[in-house]
Amino acid sequence: MLAQFQRIGRDLFTRGLVSSHTGNLSIRLRNHIIITRRACMLGDLQEHDLVETGIEKNDRSTPLASAELAVHRAIYQATPAQAIVHAHPPHAIALSLVKTEIVPRCAEGLATIGHVPVLGWHMDVKPGGLAKTIAEALKEHRVVMVHGHGCFATGQLLEDAFNCTTALEECSQVNCLLTSLQAQPASQRPSTA
Repeated sequence: MLAQFQRIGRDLFTRGLVSSHTGNLSIRLRNHIIITRRACMLGDLQEHDLVETGIEKNDRSTPLASAELAVHRAIYQATPAQAIVHAHPPHAIALSLVKTEIVPRCAEGLATIGHVPVLGWHMDVKPGGLAKTIAEALKEHRVVMVHGHGCFATGQLLEDAFNCTTALEECSQVNCLLTSLQAQPASQRPSTA
């Protein structure tokens, strides 16, 4: 189990989808969660960085869990998800500051993640906030964005949720590139001849 957390955590960090001490991962084990420790380094996870706690109730390990524990719990209570990735993909965050929905412009992204709602507009969202809203949205979507903060993606495996996260960032990058190309004055656009 540690190996899958390490692989996904390292990939999130090396792809620039989390900074040194941000983001979190979890999996469901019946009525328990294995979740990354508060402020751990996803790029260098160790055994002590994984915390097991209840989905429904607190125990002695709960204070060590990620600050986003409330969101992970709400998602597991509301959906059949078996794994969650929370990351901070920069292009998707940029789009979340100006859009209420991220719509992939490439066919593969649209097929993988569909339209991605941006939640929490006009709100000061703190870690662990919007838990019920995020969980409700994930009943209909594989990944959602929180305005100016980051994404939550679900799957049957961490790899599935990671795939949604990377697809969101790739599509957001393409959307940003297309916007910058369209914003360029016609006199500066390359000739098609």
